[in-house]
Parts: sequence; structure tokens; C-alpha cells
Amino acid sequence: MTHGIDTDFMVAAEIRDHPFHRAAGALLESLLAAGHDLALAPQTVAEFIHVVTDPKRMPQPLGMGDAVARAEQWWRAAEVVRVFPADPAVEDFLGWLRRHQLGRKRLLDTLLAATFRGAGVKRIITNNERDFRLLGEFEIVPYRS
Repeated sequence: MTHGIDTDFMVAAEIRDHPFHRAAGALLESLLAAGHDLALAPQTVAEFIHVVTDPKRMPQPLGMGDAVARAEQWWRAAEVVRVFPADPAVEDFLGWLRRHQLGRKRLLDTLLAATFRGAGVKRIITNNERDFRLLGEFEIVPYRS
């Protein structure tokens, strides 16, 4: 089964001093050992680089070169299925914004959810359950320790 990756999971898996690093690593190892794939969207790659290089969010931010190299490893991994927002995903995105009266702080996660839905992804790995649960489309896979 394919599991969509939210940015928070990717950050936790990559940043050793992240509070959920160990839990994210254990979940990643378990999923890969069981033969699951990971869905990754370009917007998640961009948000990952933005977060891990931000000194307001990271006590020890990565330099751009390191952040890009880590993002490239994820993007090119054999276990990763690359997913992209096509016309139906944008229609879902706009419809969900309207239907659920979502504001500007929900744009990225809503587009990510629409991208996953368009690719047939039913599970999302995230600790931000409320960002996706409202949509009623996904099984949430948390990784808290």
C-alpha cells in the first residue's frame, strides 16, 4: 500500500534532534520492511527545504545545499512514488476550500491532500491529523513516540 508523506514526517525522519525523530524512523523502517511505498509530492519537497533551513523553526537549521541533498535522496528513492497535482486535484482543492470554509493557513495541506486523492493514495503519514481528518478521505497514520 502507498502512504502519502506529509512534510512534518519528512522533517522528523531527517532531523536527528527532532522530538519525533526516533518514532518517524521506526515507522519508516517498518513500512519499508513490509514492502509499502511512499507517495511524495513536489510541494512537500519544497516545504521540507523551507522548514529545515528556517532558523525560526530549527535550532540548528540546515544549509540550502544539505537541505536540497536530503530532499533529492527522498525524491529519487526507489520506494517513493512521485505524485503531482493534475486538474482533478485542483478541482478537489478548490472545492474543499469552499465546502469546509478553509483559510489561508490550510492551503498547502489541502492541496497536498487533493494531490494524494488524485493519485489514489488513501493513507497519510502525519502528526497533524486535524489538517486532513476534516476532508473525510484518508486514514491518518501518526508516528508519535
